[in-house]
Amino acid sequence: MPRAVYFSPSSDLFQPVPQVLELAYEIHEFLLQQGIGVAFLTKGRIPERHMGLLEGNASLVRAQLGLTTLDNRLTEAFEPHAAPPAVRLEQVGRLARAGIRTQVRLDPILPGLTDDAGTIRSVCAAVADAGVSQIAASALFLRPGILHSLKEHLDGDPMLDVLLHQFRPGGRLGIHAGNSSVLALPIEARGALYERVTRLAEERGLRVRLCACKNPDLATGSCSIAGDWATEPAGPTQLDLFTTEERR
Repeated sequence: MPRAVYFSPSSDLFQPVPQVLELAYEIHEFLLQQGIGVAFLTKGRIPERHMGLLEGNASLVRAQLGLTTLDNRLTEAFEPHAAPPAVRLEQVGRLARAGIRTQVRLDPILPGLTDDAGTIRSVCAAVADAGVSQIAASALFLRPGILHSLKEHLDGDPMLDVLLHQFRPGGRLGIHAGNSSVLALPIEARGALYERVTRLAEERGLRVRLCACKNPDLATGSCSIAGDWATEPAGPTQLDLFTTEERR
């Protein structure tokens, strides 16, 4: 019997599709009844019934929620079917208060759009107020599918031009996913970004971990994206990260 099951962020568990939500609940309910842990990463709206299921099995749940801006306009443009930032923050706080190990991921940070000090500072303040003490961060990496989707859905939008302009001096970067590679910001730009995130997060007492899966040229180790199952979950006032790698 597995210790836990991780639900891939490649297909969000909490999509606003009734059939998906119902199936997600049934699978989680079955696993939890067997004493098998569940871990997930979402930017969606967690239904009340499902939230109650998670809260009632806090010791078997590892939750990750993605959040890079509090700007509804940017969220609607780049994450059109995701939950609004205010809803995600409310969910973060509720999961944390239930004693669930809850991580917020500043991922992907959009170069030229959500990487400024004001945006990062506001997100870090909101995350700290929600009860999370550590975060993970990574810049956007342009996979072919992502680039195609952006050009298709944001054609003619000045924000897309701002974003893509940041990648023009970049290059291909091999990532921890077989033989695949992505279009990445120059290492100097990413390094400066992560230093800025770390400094601003520390102002709010937050500790930042850098995901090595997406930044193999800057970090080492595993990002433990499926959750840390080596220890018992912390209480409502002491949360921990899934990400374990340190910046060099």
